[in-house]
Amino acid sequence: MIYSMTGYGKSILQLPTKKISIELKSLNSKNLDLNARMPSIYREKELDIRKLLADKLERGKIDFSIYVEMTAEDTSTQINEPVVKQYINQLKKIVDGNEIELLKMAVRFPDALNTVREEIDETEWKAIEDEINSAVALITNYRLDEGKVLEIDFKKRVSIIEDLLEQVIAMDPDRIVGVRERLLKGVEELKEKYDENRFEQELVYYIEKFDITEEKVRLKNHLSYFIEAINSTDSNGKKLGFICQEMGREINTIGSKSNYAPMQQLVVQMKDELEKIKEQLLNVL
Repeated sequence: MIYSMTGYGKSILQLPTKKISIELKSLNSKNLDLNARMPSIYREKELDIRKLLADKLERGKIDFSIYVEMTAEDTSTQINEPVVKQYINQLKKIVDGNEIELLKMAVRFPDALNTVREEIDETEWKAIEDEINSAVALITNYRLDEGKVLEIDFKKRVSIIEDLLEQVIAMDPDRIVGVRERLLKGVEELKEKYDENRFEQELVYYIEKFDITEEKVRLKNHLSYFIEAINSTDSNGKKLGFICQEMGREINTIGSKSNYAPMQQLVVQMKDELEKIKEQLLNVL
């Protein structure tokens, strides 16, 4: 089971005087890259929120937002009446104007408005925490659904590589015969006398250098391990990436040792499928 790092979750809390929206967006990233936006009243809870999101979401470029929309008359900002009246009296000494115009000017001056710092209501915050957990659950389900799509694609491409490997295994005896025949033909064209026993020893040594038995076995094991890792309970994109590196190493070695055009064509196809897997792995949690 794998999870994608791409996800979205949104939860809305309706309180008597305000509507609070919790929004989570996630994209792929090598590590946890968390950006949190929220009203200043909730800033003291930011560290707790970050810890919660780090524990639950683990990795990815995550945008977390709390939006507050006031739905009733509930404001912490009050007009500082004495200061505003003093400004108006001073303005009257300078310019002639009606009360409304002078008031418009006065409320723009410093200290015309008093903002009382709000304190977090713990009951309200408990309700907000519940909504944050709801948003986390939604984005986790989204990631799981995206992961299922990736899992299908991975298994399809691993199956293709396995089929190509079987073709490589099937043609390997013909490849060895072909290499042997080319060497014999090359020596015969030299029209020189040679020790057949010594030549046979050198031929065996040369062919052994092109033997790909170990690479075939290791690649087959890596393919099985990759599927096993996908089916495990943990989603570990980095682990799958390491397995892919090993798969690539064996495929490259087979290609360099093959010395046989039909086999090299199969190797190119395997590389192509592996690159598609690697590209998609960047989005796996």
